[in-house]
Amino acid sequence: MKRLLSGLAAIAFALAAPLPAHADRTPDDLRELSRTLRVHIGSAVDATALAGEADYRRVLNQEFNHVTAENAMKWETVEPQRGAYDWEAADAVVENARRNRQQVRGHTLVWHNQLPAWLIEGVDSGAIDAKELRKILRGHIMTEVGRYRGKIRAWDVVNEVVDDTGKLRDSIWLKHLGPGYIADAFRWAHQADPRAKLYINDYNLEWDAKKIETTLGIVKDLKAKRVPIHGIGFQGHLGIQYDYPGDFAGVMRRFTDLGLEAAITEADVRMVMPATAEKLATQADYYQRMLSTCVANKRCVEFTVWGFTDRHSWVPDWFEGEGAANIMDENLAPKPAYDALLAVRRK
Repeated sequence: MKRLLSGLAAIAFALAAPLPAHADRTPDDLRELSRTLRVHIGSAVDATALAGEADYRRVLNQEFNHVTAENAMKWETVEPQRGAYDWEAADAVVENARRNRQQVRGHTLVWHNQLPAWLIEGVDSGAIDAKELRKILRGHIMTEVGRYRGKIRAWDVVNEVVDDTGKLRDSIWLKHLGPGYIADAFRWAHQADPRAKLYINDYNLEWDAKKIETTLGIVKDLKAKRVPIHGIGFQGHLGIQYDYPGDFAGVMRRFTDLGLEAAITEADVRMVMPATAEKLATQADYYQRMLSTCVANKRCVEFTVWGFTDRHSWVPDWFEGEGAANIMDENLAPKPAYDALLAVRRK
C-alpha cells in the first residue's frame, strides 16, 4: 500500500509540475505558456460579455488561468444603494473561474473612482462624518472580502493612492480619514481572508520616479508597522507613442527586494489610430518586454492583460483617437502581440 501511495504521489507531482521550456517549440496557447513560465497569465473580464457572448467566453476560458473582474467587484457595482448589495456579476465571474480552473484577482477594495453616489453625496453633504465613513469603509471591505473568502488569490486592496505629482491622492479617504486608512484597509482585508495576497496597485509605476519613491515609502512604512501587505501591482497601461520604460526591471526589483511578490495587473498597449503593421509590431514588442520583465523576476507571479480583445476595451472611451490596445482584435483573432507573448521563454 505504501508503495502504491508513493507511486500515485509521484504521478500527481509529475502532472502538477510545470512543463519544461523548449526553445524549438512554441506553446499552443497562453495557458500552456503559463505552465511553461510558471507565471499566472490572466485577463480582466467584462461580466456582460461573459454572460452574453459565447465566443468571448470560449476564448477567455481556453486561454487564461487567472481572471480579474474588470468592474463587477467595484463598490458602485456591488452596493449601488446603501445596504442593498448586487453580487450577481461578481459571483458569475468567480463561479466561471471555478468551473474553468482559473484563479481570481479581486479588484478593487479602496479607490477614489467608481464609488456609489450615496457615499459621495453623504460625505459631501456632511451627512456622513469621518467616524461613520471609517465604519462604512471597514464594513465594505469585511463584507466583500468575507463573501469571497478562500476564492480570491489576491486583492487590489488600495488602488491608485499616489497622484501624478508623487503625493498621496487627495481622495475622500485621505481628506476625512488621514493616511492611516491605507494600513487599516490592509488589516481589515487580512482579517476577512487571512490567506489572500494583499496588493497595492497603481499606474505609471513602471517609470514615474516620484510615484515610485512615494509608493516605496508607503510599503516600507506598512512593513515597519507589520501591516499585512504581500504584493505590488504594476498596471502596465502603455502606449507605443511613448518610449518603453527601460528600467522597469530595476523598479520591480526595488519592490520585490522588500519581500513583496509582484504582478503586472492591467497590461495593455494603446496606439494612435489607425493601426498599421508597423504599429502592431511595436505593440507586440512592448507586450513581450513586459512579460519578459515579469518572468525574469522570481517574485513576479502574474501577468494580466486588461481585457484580451479590442471588442471590449476602455481605451477608446478615455483616450480620444487611440485604441487597438489588446492582444486580439474585435473578432478575437490573435494579433502579433499574442504571438510575441507565446515566444517568451524563461532564461
